[in-house]
Amino acid sequence: MSRRRDPLTQDLFAWEPPQVAVTLGDEGKGRGALDNQISRMVSRALRDAREDGSSRAEIARQISATVGRTVSEATLDKWASEAAEEHRIPLDAFLALVEVTGCTGLLGALTERFGLVVVDARYADLIELHLIEEHERDVAARKASLEAKWRARR
Repeated sequence: MSRRRDPLTQDLFAWEPPQVAVTLGDEGKGRGALDNQISRMVSRALRDAREDGSSRAEIARQISATVGRTVSEATLDKWASEAAEEHRIPLDAFLALVEVTGCTGLLGALTERFGLVVVDARYADLIELHLIEEHERDVAARKASLEAKWRARR
C-alpha cells in the first residue's frame, strides 16, 4: 500500500536561505569586453521590466523625468545593443534605470568586478555585529596568549 504525502506538511529539506547579496546571478558574470557586459546588463533590466509589465516607452519616460533630459525608446535600444558601440549608457541614466526597473542586481553585477557585494541595508547591522564578535574573539585570543607568556615567565 503506497503512502500519500500530506500536501499541508512542508518539506524541511526544501527550504533555501534568503538571498542576502543583490546580484544578477551567473548572467551577471562578465564575459567579453566591458562595454558589451554593460549592454547586456541594460538589456537584462529592460527584459525583466517587460516581464513585470513595464513597457520601454514607460521606462524611457521615467528615466527622462529622473535625469532631466529626453531619453527615447530608441536610445534605450541602443544602450541595450552590443552592436551600437558609440552609444553607452551614462552613469546618471544607469542609476535611473536601476531605480525605474527595480533591477538592483545591476548594482551587484558592477561591484562583483571588485570582489564586493551589494547587501540590503537591513543586513548592515547584522554584518557589523558579526565583525565586532570576530574582533572580540581575536582580542580574547591575544589576551590569553599574553597571559600565558606572563605566567610562564614568573
